[in-house]
Amino acid sequence: MSVAENLENIKKKLPENVTLIAVSKTKPAALILEAYQAGQRDFGENKVQEMVAKYEELPKDIRWHLIGHLQTNKVKYIAPFVYLIHSVDSLKLLKEINKRALQNSRVINVLLQIHIAKEETKFGLSFNEAEELLKSEEVQAMKNISIVGLMGMATNTNDQQIIEEEFCSLKSFYDKLKTEYPKFKYLSMGMSGDYKIAVKCGSNMVRVGSAIFGQRVYTNH
Repeated sequence: MSVAENLENIKKKLPENVTLIAVSKTKPAALILEAYQAGQRDFGENKVQEMVAKYEELPKDIRWHLIGHLQTNKVKYIAPFVYLIHSVDSLKLLKEINKRALQNSRVINVLLQIHIAKEETKFGLSFNEAEELLKSEEVQAMKNISIVGLMGMATNTNDQQIIEEEFCSLKSFYDKLKTEYPKFKYLSMGMSGDYKIAVKCGSNMVRVGSAIFGQRVYTNH
């Protein structure tokens, strides 16, 4: 199967309101270009350095999504062009994104990453922490960021019921916040292995890599 065929197959399964982000981390520019030529415009990367290199090499109408954990000292590299940052999990990071966006005369869209999985290794805010951040005067005063929704990752398990409960709990929280924050429009949840469950639970943005590009190839570099 070619990248174009894989994209076509996945898009057929997705409702119209769901944005497909092709997760292109570790993939060469040539493969990304193949997806681009098949009409794909949203691509997700989890490493800043890799994203910057690809941004410089590839067409400029690509919408780059940072989906991995973001360190504050790396924000400045992606601030000029990043389309959406999915993984915001602290006030410190919000401050830095706001500062760098201002320097670039931009408003950067971000999602708050919510910790819904059983694993401790996953990053993210609790529901309470997210609400406190949204209500804080400091965050409300930030003019160069726009918090446009939430992102979450389910537990890495074969138990579909656990995955569904986690995704549905995040959807309920999203719906509750959306009534208070009309800017909310994205609920980013679901990856290659569980995006169908995520969509069933109300996700409108899925992050799919291996199902489009084939299995990841890790190189030591």
